[in-house]
Amino acid sequence: MRAGSRAAVPTILVLGAGGQLGRELAARLPATGTTIACDHATLDITDDAAIALLVRRTKPQFIVNAAAYTAVDRAESERDFAFAVNAAAPAALARAAKHAGAVLIHYSTDYVFDGARTTPYDETVEPRPLNVYGASKRAGEQAIEASGATAIVLRTSWVYARRGANFLTTMERLAGERAEVRVVADQIGVPNWTRAIAGATAHLIERGAHDLATHAGLYHLSAQGACSWYDFACAILHERRTRVVPITTAEYPTPARRPTYGVLDASRFARTFGFALPPWSTMLGECMDAPVEPPRALPVN
Repeated sequence: MRAGSRAAVPTILVLGAGGQLGRELAARLPATGTTIACDHATLDITDDAAIALLVRRTKPQFIVNAAAYTAVDRAESERDFAFAVNAAAPAALARAAKHAGAVLIHYSTDYVFDGARTTPYDETVEPRPLNVYGASKRAGEQAIEASGATAIVLRTSWVYARRGANFLTTMERLAGERAEVRVVADQIGVPNWTRAIAGATAHLIERGAHDLATHAGLYHLSAQGACSWYDFACAILHERRTRVVPITTAEYPTPARRPTYGVLDASRFARTFGFALPPWSTMLGECMDAPVEPPRALPVN
């Protein structure tokens, strides 16, 4: 905590605390402030009135929204629900944050882009989502911006953890079931560990509400480097006997189109806040060596 950055311990409201990122935030943020963590059992994120009431009751200085609809393929047939969670709910949170004078921290995705580039996307590139999931997340970004709330929107990509449904856990499961796994090699992006994202979020909050208000806006938060899904799988399974076979996107059709290139340029974040995430391979090594469950931070005094 920076000396003089705030007069009192802040109250931090975390939404989506049962998810991959939310679990990490709920464990990490108590060292930064009084943390109130809500999962889907305690808050219906699509209920605008419930959101407004919760914010009024808890009076947070920071609202951290890790709640999201992330089933990319299923979103193609559940458009209304995807937009309710990823667009309407952030809009309601932004309105509540503005009314409460709180800073909203929200997470978005590289899937707002179409993947047509071959160089990293910075924040000035116009989004062109290819699928419903990406369109719903872009609508959430736009709703937050239109609200006039003080907000930090963090786009990241290829999020993984040691538990939950994600690429890392899927590869580990398949390696225990099969002698060979086939993985797409022509989609390029950057893997990001939820624990590192949670740590970065804590560092932002430690700067204080006034500082974040001064630097409010849209940022890309991503590890350094880039890889294909095939490269990522090889790195995960390098000590396993399972054979990893590269295939093309055409050989693995899915209901939702994916961008072929989704590398995010995170230099604006680093310039603004003075730190950056490490290379993706370093982050993956740290993840594989770390406990599955996030360590619980001691509450701040």
